[in-house]
Amino acid sequence: MDGKNLMKHFEQLAARHFPDGFDDIVLPPPVFTAMEAEFLSIDSEMAAIEVKFPVPYSSLNPFGTMQGGVIAAAVDNAIGPLSMIVGPVSFTREMELKYRKPVKGDYEYIIVRANLTEKKDRRLYFSAEVMDPDGNILVKAKAMNWIVG
Repeated sequence: MDGKNLMKHFEQLAARHFPDGFDDIVLPPPVFTAMEAEFLSIDSEMAAIEVKFPVPYSSLNPFGTMQGGVIAAAVDNAIGPLSMIVGPVSFTREMELKYRKPVKGDYEYIIVRANLTEKKDRRLYFSAEVMDPDGNILVKAKAMNWIVG
């Protein structure tokens, strides 16, 4: 599936948890669009998602590597859509990143692979990996989302 069809697929999957529709929700989120994110895969049965993010010059720190906060935003922009297809409305309550290797400024893009690891009461737990174009893991992350309501 290409990116446009994956976005439609995402909306169909998310609709299960948003029976009142998306009138108050902007899809794709403005930050997802601003980061030029693109879905690579969505697997609702495995509760997993892969999202591609470019590495623009504007995201680099003085050392020529992607700023840590921009990497965290990429992770949040992969986990966020995944949270919408695996459960009701939730928000990121905690997120931890372990930076193993820098995201080099000469990378064309990074890929964030995220998956749901556990549902417990009003909590959704996720893990994620940030990979370079060759599939090498640069960052590992985990997050907990709080279900609203």
